[in-house]
Amino acid sequence: MRGTVVGMAGGFSAWLAHGAEPEPPQGERPLIVSTWSFGKLSNEEALRTLSKGGSNLDAVEQGIMLAETNAPSQSVGLGGKPNAAGVVQLDACIMSGPGQRAGSVAGLEGIRHPISVARRVMEKTRHVMLVGEGARMFALEQGLESVPLNTQPLYEKWRREHPPAKPASPGAKDHDTIALLVLGSDGNLAGGCSTSGLGGKLPGRVGDSPILGSGLYVDNEVGAAGATGIGENVMRYCATFRIVEYMRQGMTPADACLATIRHIARVDPKPLKELSINFIAIDRQGRYGAAGTDDSFEFSVTYKGSSRVIPNPAKEKLHKL
Repeated sequence: MRGTVVGMAGGFSAWLAHGAEPEPPQGERPLIVSTWSFGKLSNEEALRTLSKGGSNLDAVEQGIMLAETNAPSQSVGLGGKPNAAGVVQLDACIMSGPGQRAGSVAGLEGIRHPISVARRVMEKTRHVMLVGEGARMFALEQGLESVPLNTQPLYEKWRREHPPAKPASPGAKDHDTIALLVLGSDGNLAGGCSTSGLGGKLPGRVGDSPILGSGLYVDNEVGAAGATGIGENVMRYCATFRIVEYMRQGMTPADACLATIRHIARVDPKPLKELSINFIAIDRQGRYGAAGTDDSFEFSVTYKGSSRVIPNPAKEKLHKL
């Protein structure tokens, strides 16, 4: 036994058996699911966008834009933690189920909303991914908001909090990412992911968030999945693609997330608690689920008349490997 892994049960009975409040009913449309508690506000913004006639992609973009501006974790948007050179470099992607369209940016500097740049890449170019200065120049050409690249105060603050003698431990709050999934009333899926990445990363480091099949994957015939945690431990296993494929085989979203963690934990040499991999998923039927190795992991679920944060059930039940 190398550790423990946790996952969401699929129905009321498993929650009631532990004396916990039942999870919201599944099968609602539209349905928005995102990572972390700060995702709840993003979900609600996404639902408002849909209620005003916006598309599923509009909902994803508007919801994530809110997190890029206001996320309290300081790991999303320009308020995020800088890299080892003192610069905040942003990663994001967006994906539409119909037509399997996608756009992505990585290593983006000085642009307020990387999710909007990713969407423009998808809709305005023949490409899928732009990086670095090329991504920044494209964003400026598109008229997207830019800000001065003065991140030294943030960098100095980060270095004070993370001296070389005491590096942040795996699982610490240095890499929160928002992944947001939407199942529209029309039955179509969309999703997005945005992050400033691991604090203190090497300049140019790219994690899982802008990589399709790692930080995010959407298949309109099956479902969608998103990730948060240490990107290197997600992308080496194409984790969200794996989750969607498990759902294609008939697994529920919760079971697919859990099975992916079990697979990774079985073959990865790291102890489970050092992996820091956490997933959310939804399917075409309106079912949702999550599983994570971080005790602090939680996810947000929103639909008409309900919006709530669901904690990682690690404290209530553990699945031993």
